Amino acid sequence: METQYERWYSPVLGREMECKVYGHAGRPALFIPCQNGRFFDFENYQMADVWAPWIESGQVMVCAVDTLDIETWSNKTRDPAWRSHRHEAWMRYLVSEVVPFMQERAKERNGWGEDSGLLAFGCSLGATHAANLYFRFPYQFDRLLALSGIYTADYGFDGYMDELVYLNSPEHYLPQLSPDHPYIEQYNRNKGVICVGLGDWEMPESTRSIDYTLRSKGIHLWVDYWGHDCTHDWPWWYKQVAYFLPYLLD
Repeated sequence: METQYERWYSPVLGREMECKVYGHAGRPALFIPCQNGRFFDFENYQMADVWAPWIESGQVMVCAVDTLDIETWSNKTRDPAWRSHRHEAWMRYLVSEVVPFMQERAKERNGWGEDSGLLAFGCSLGATHAANLYFRFPYQFDRLLALSGIYTADYGFDGYMDELVYLNSPEHYLPQLSPDHPYIEQYNRNKGVICVGLGDWEMPESTRSIDYTLRSKGIHLWVDYWGHDCTHDWPWWYKQVAYFLPYLLD
């Protein structure tokens, strides 16, 4: 498997950021780690091994990035307004720096256009961030694999609300979409999967809430509920990736 370590100074964040790209060709994908996670979690937690058949066959290239959760969603002792601005800066870093980087890589390796859509993927809080990218930026992210996520910013901000928290809380902003909003048509051109188990440490209530909203808006997304034996842990996420990825890469 071809891998490339990348590091550059992010003007948006005012610091150096690291990432690692797995694969030589195919659809560009973005892996967002679990809460407080680092880019190397994709490899260290053996998720790269699960994706290997599709990476090595040239169907997908995965860019694993760092989170800023330790400064934002997890940093409950700091001013929530500062944390919401810092989280939004991280979102801008992903959209304005990482997305063009991966689009250029897809153009170089596949001959694709410069506007190639990315697949957003994450588990747990990584799924929360991945789904938010997919719903906020449906022209840049045209695929979604969100496993065991929660889809409200209440988890990180404990009821605090400002404009930026709202923009990063799909359970708040999706219900406000008008029936003729152009994003709805775009969502239905894209492909997305949201999956949650019913076992230990899972939080299916948030998935049920987003499921209801999607249905009420006519947004077609594969929302899947696995059984009471399915827990909030890596072995189940490995199984879910193997199950859903062929559909998303088709």
